[in-house]
Amino acid sequence: MTTSLAESAIVSRLRAAGCVFAEDEARLILAAARTSDDASAMVDRRAAGLPLEHVLGWAEFCGLRVAVEPGVFVPRRRTEFLVRRAAALVPPRPVVVDLCCGSGALGAALVSGLDESELHAADVEPAAVRCARRNIAPFGGHAYEGDLFEPLPDVLRGRVDVLLANVPYVPTGDVATLPAEARDHEPRVALDGGPDGLDVLRRVTAEASRWLVPGGHLLFETSERQVPDAVAAVERGGLAATVATSEEFYATVVIGTKPCKS
Repeated sequence: MTTSLAESAIVSRLRAAGCVFAEDEARLILAAARTSDDASAMVDRRAAGLPLEHVLGWAEFCGLRVAVEPGVFVPRRRTEFLVRRAAALVPPRPVVVDLCCGSGALGAALVSGLDESELHAADVEPAAVRCARRNIAPFGGHAYEGDLFEPLPDVLRGRVDVLLANVPYVPTGDVATLPAEARDHEPRVALDGGPDGLDVLRRVTAEASRWLVPGGHLLFETSERQVPDAVAAVERGGLAATVATSEEFYATVVIGTKPCKS
């Protein structure tokens, strides 16, 4: 009875704060809280606008419970489509790099279903790298702090089978229109892709071929309106571009493939 009343009170508080799925969120908070004081503090943080995943300390992604902390980009469900496309392309015992890795969710999700793999991840945000190290450690992964390819070991050049690049692609002028949870609580560097949203992507596509094996793949997410420019950037980088879309995930993924040596 006490638990039921507590849950009812939490639902009311969350609903008043504008949480659409207040009942589900209340159950998750109660399951995560160790004490009633913990639960109260978590509800306060959520009602103040902190993303639920930051309140809980984890996000669900591709069936994994991925650790996240305040200031770290929360992996989106639509990005599971990118992981699915990558999973269809991985060779046996692949070398995988998760660039702009955030929490490391993409790399962890991809290799979690593989018997053998080599996983590396990199991000410019220290908090993201801390999370990524926690999330990819069970898979033998290594995470590095730095700008794009800069912190990766040179030994990876020409050895990468799958390069996941969850680059920021929101145009600078559109960042202000994002939901407050993202705009106010996730790092700007993980959202803002420059004037047309493709600044970081162009830097990635300019270098990707040097890191991929012949026949290796670069995968990234973009918006439908950005596809022509994104494909052009891939092709300028010497990769063959294909586009995959999903109505289920409302996602668009561009795949750049390095030509095999003749």
